[in-house]
Amino acid sequence: MSTGIRGQKGGRSAPSVLHAAYYSTQFWDGRAPSLEKQAEGPVQNPIEMGNTLDGAVRKLMAIADYRAEFENAFGPGPITYEMVAKSIASFERTVISGNSPFDRYFYGGDKKALNRAARRGLAVFRNPKKGNCSSCHTIGEKYALFTDNKFHNLGVGVVSLPDRVELADLGRYQVSKKDADRGAFKTPSLRNIALMAPYMHDGNLKTLKDVVDFYVGAGNSNPYRDQKMKPLDFLTGQEREDLVAFLGSLTGEMPPNAGPPKFKQLQAGK
Repeated sequence: MSTGIRGQKGGRSAPSVLHAAYYSTQFWDGRAPSLEKQAEGPVQNPIEMGNTLDGAVRKLMAIADYRAEFENAFGPGPITYEMVAKSIASFERTVISGNSPFDRYFYGGDKKALNRAARRGLAVFRNPKKGNCSSCHTIGEKYALFTDNKFHNLGVGVVSLPDRVELADLGRYQVSKKDADRGAFKTPSLRNIALMAPYMHDGNLKTLKDVVDFYVGAGNSNPYRDQKMKPLDFLTGQEREDLVAFLGSLTGEMPPNAGPPKFKQLQAGK
């Protein structure tokens, strides 16, 4: 899933398509209300595919295997971009990773699924007087999305000037036009997070340790920083390491069909 904004070359890091089915909006700023609408954006964005919806359809119509596949799925007739968007969205809804060590421990009752460090990290993660991470990266009684599907300003991308601070990216504000949303970005799911470096919407944090340290410092100060951001400098070095260990336990199994189709024409480079 791509995240570029018109006029902002390389301004945002692409979020994973994993678990996108569970997001109530798409893109870091939530500007697409569905996966189908999200599938329209990158095609037309000049810093991504730089095409048009009609242009993408013409390319697909020129490949016999695609014509046959679309006819099998939608019936006779020409390919439309509505069909393309539905196809992409339908695939993305299957890209779900589960059965992580955390799942086996927390929901499956396998007390050996997490090592001691990860168990301690889970306690810090959930404790409102410690990490309080689950206030945004939610863990439910029966399932855990690890996102509240809301938008928060963490101070990522703040530019400090002699007399003020500025936000390099206005985030959700570009969609909502509400002052409270300045510099706010969607809470990502933490599932498989150990495989998703670099981190934050601009990719400026390279490791999970960097992320934990960022939160320990309460992010970067700015007038719109989320009120939930509090200094966590009371966390010990061990507790910080335990948080990283817990985050590593969220890596689950990938579905077998997550790769691209291998049509003969595509394999031949046509």
